[in-house]
Amino acid sequence: MIIGTAGHIDHGKTALLQALTGQAGDRRQEERLRGITIDLGYLYASLGEPDLTGFIDVPGHERFVHNMLAGACGIDCVLLVVAADDGVMPQTREHLAIVELLGIRRALVALTKIDRVEPSRIAEVQLQVEALLEAGPLCGAPILPVSSVSGEGIDALRSQLLEQASEVRVRREDGHFRLSIDRAFSVTGAGVVVTGTAFAGRVKVGDELSLGPSGHKVRVRGLHAQNQKTQEAQAGQRVALNLSGDRLSVADIRRGDWLVTPELQVGSQRIDIEFTLLPSETRELRHWTPVHVHLGAQDVTGRIALLEGECLAPGGHVHAQLLLNAPAHAVHGDRVVLRDQSAQRTLGGGRVLDPFAPPRNRHRQARLAVLRALAGDTLEDILPGLLPSALKGLDPTLLERQFNRPRQTWRLPDEALEIHTRQGRRLFERGTWDYLGQTLVAAMQRFHEAQPDELGPDRDRLRRYALPQLERPVYLALLESLLAVGTIEASGPWLHLPGHRVRLSEEEEALKARLWPLLEAARFNPPWVRDLASALNVEEERIRHLLRKLSRIGELQQVVKDLFYPDATIRQLASQVLDMERQSGVIRAAAFRDQIQLGRKRSIQLLEHFDRIGLTRRFGNERKVRRDSALASEPEVR
Repeated sequence: MIIGTAGHIDHGKTALLQALTGQAGDRRQEERLRGITIDLGYLYASLGEPDLTGFIDVPGHERFVHNMLAGACGIDCVLLVVAADDGVMPQTREHLAIVELLGIRRALVALTKIDRVEPSRIAEVQLQVEALLEAGPLCGAPILPVSSVSGEGIDALRSQLLEQASEVRVRREDGHFRLSIDRAFSVTGAGVVVTGTAFAGRVKVGDELSLGPSGHKVRVRGLHAQNQKTQEAQAGQRVALNLSGDRLSVADIRRGDWLVTPELQVGSQRIDIEFTLLPSETRELRHWTPVHVHLGAQDVTGRIALLEGECLAPGGHVHAQLLLNAPAHAVHGDRVVLRDQSAQRTLGGGRVLDPFAPPRNRHRQARLAVLRALAGDTLEDILPGLLPSALKGLDPTLLERQFNRPRQTWRLPDEALEIHTRQGRRLFERGTWDYLGQTLVAAMQRFHEAQPDELGPDRDRLRRYALPQLERPVYLALLESLLAVGTIEASGPWLHLPGHRVRLSEEEEALKARLWPLLEAARFNPPWVRDLASALNVEEERIRHLLRKLSRIGELQQVVKDLFYPDATIRQLASQVLDMERQSGVIRAAAFRDQIQLGRKRSIQLLEHFDRIGLTRRFGNERKVRRDSALASEPEVR
């Protein structure tokens, strides 16, 4: 368990920890001279249990609240210290508000300096504390009068802490390792050491981790957990890591930097949260207010964009987006605390919903519905509400990063469908996937009605026509699923509904009967449109329109503008290409020219056509056959 102090300056936090542990907290010369805690202090002691308990002593002065926040972010139980002579003071209230905003739900109140006051004063301050806690989540926390000087009440406090330790919930270890650095220093003979509270996962000696927003690769050379040397540490422990890395130095590390596994490295400067403005605020919070954002041990400036209105009254709740001036590492469920632009007072805080918030449409109702779905505690709670609105699907890789839940630990709802695309997997609700398929089929029907003379669109044209918002890999997976069951058919590159065919009119059939022998007789050198028009004494546009229609049916292939080859002739030429590669290993333009006995220009045009239809791939001045081409796997045509 990790216990953190909280409370007003000079209320005896450091002295209380010394009485509990027998160890001095203020070790810095400046702290000893001034008699106040300035930065975080760290102590480890056994309260009677087998494992050591970690204590974080925080400064109470209002100027050092940012240090208090850096230490409070990872504690399991707060020890709120209130001096019996002073009673509840301003920093008592602010520290308590911060503890509540951080979601800390275990607390003990130590009523210190009872040796200085009368019993009636002790009773009076107890009532003050009870009134202070009454409206919040820590209502009913035990209040223990103690004296760090005489030792009165210390044993009772120790017993209560032991009881709290037995009830502390173990943090999840199935996530990837993440730690917010609160100290970095150099040890002679060892090198760089960083410390912090492990938020999630496990880490071992030898592991490779990513450091800070730059993603500097480091390796764990040594470990201490709860101040004891170990080979492995886990979530919920105070951890010290001896790191090695290329050109790594203490000067490169700042308090608040994150040390994470490579899977979690990506940071964000837009974070959607559910936000609460403290009731103690004297004025409303306006949209686009500049703020300090505290996340883990990190303090970064930015602005808060309210997503539901232009202002928020004290005590109000709202969905908001944080736009940060530097990248931050966040996971769904993390707690954030916001302070004003001058870092003089705490405004409020909340819980991270989406650490990768979109830059657009953040005010729309559809986006707000997504944020309401993200209000659940676990991925399993959230997915049933998230899937129905995910018309583009959910990226499992992003969800793994967003929730810090490795894919193998998920339990997908029954209505979820995992779709394999060419760029990874996507999650859809079955009803959504069926709806997308129906949309595609309906668009194809509309296309046939609007363009009866065309066999159908190609893949990309159909996507632009039917589902332009769908990413191409997802669209192709959807199309392939419909092709597999025959709902949509393909004739060459053209897509169409079953039974749909382009039909020639009687006049077009008659014209085809006249020009087709000319195309076949010319074999590898068919006439151009103008030559066909001249030979048949027909307008060029009529010839061109018919040839294009025949190419859409699949009977012709257009190599270049106004030059059409019968499909059978193209297959014969493809056989020549296959023979050439079998004999020579590659296809060269000069050899192809000699084999088909045409000029170089026409040979190049044909080879470039084979590149376009996917039979060949060019490498410099040579080509190779693509083995995934349908023409490459068909029987030879002579």
